[in-house]
Amino acid sequence: MTNIRNVDLNLLAVFDALFDERSVTRAADRLAVTQPTVSGLLKRLRRTFVDKLFVRTSHGILPTPRAEALAGPIKDLLANARALVKPQAFDPAAAETTITLCGSDYLQHAVMSPLIEEIRKLAPKIKVSITPRPAAGVADLLARGEIDLCISAREVALPDLPSRRLYHDRYICVARKKHPLKTQRISVKQLCAFDHLLVAPTGGSFSGPIDDMLASLGHHRRVAIAVPTFHILFDILDSDDFIAFVPERLLRKRRSDLRVFETNVAMPAIEVVANWHPRVSGDAQHKWLRELLVKVVRAP
Repeated sequence: MTNIRNVDLNLLAVFDALFDERSVTRAADRLAVTQPTVSGLLKRLRRTFVDKLFVRTSHGILPTPRAEALAGPIKDLLANARALVKPQAFDPAAAETTITLCGSDYLQHAVMSPLIEEIRKLAPKIKVSITPRPAAGVADLLARGEIDLCISAREVALPDLPSRRLYHDRYICVARKKHPLKTQRISVKQLCAFDHLLVAPTGGSFSGPIDDMLASLGHHRRVAIAVPTFHILFDILDSDDFIAFVPERLLRKRRSDLRVFETNVAMPAIEVVANWHPRVSGDAQHKWLRELLVKVVRAP
């Protein structure tokens, strides 16, 4: 046996069955083939190893010394081969790795923060890195494994990569508790009478989806201050009689501290999705992460 390319590795499973069963008939049953098939494969084995390997007796077949020497290494080789094709397992409790998540300020608060809480419970040795979504190059970062998951609104998601819809959110109109408007429902005219706050993650913009919606109705609001994050927005909101529209998920821990208004305006919906690279679609760790993410965002 001088060239491994000339060896049919399937023959090793036949050798293993013959060695264990000491019977061509029982080996055939174990391999789910016919007895003549096993006899033909045994001839090929003998040519491959240049040895009789098994000799017939009145009680079955017995291995030759060469077969005895081959049995252990072949069994180890088959076990390693089965391990290679066995579905990959992932044990979160023992895992020591780093997960990188990418998303906007809103999604860092609404999605990644509760996700990290669950990761800490189930996989305390895993490190988590959160990065803001870059203006470009997200697909390349996912391809290189520098980002594991990118979470974003549908309109800026990556249509050519695998994705999963996570949830729908909506904008809610809020102000500080001391705001002079005391009614639960306000008109568009009242809405536009006060200065507004807006989150513009990349800076330089005083307009967003709410402004597009108001413009379609023939109205205009004055955005007095644009900030990069919702954290800053909530701080400033408490300082004066501003009005702001924020995703409802951000109010889960803040609703009692704010005045929430209903309006006569149909708010644009927010659909949130997760993107990843197809090379990790079947990876056990990544599948666990995606399933945990869905469980977290859909929890009541």
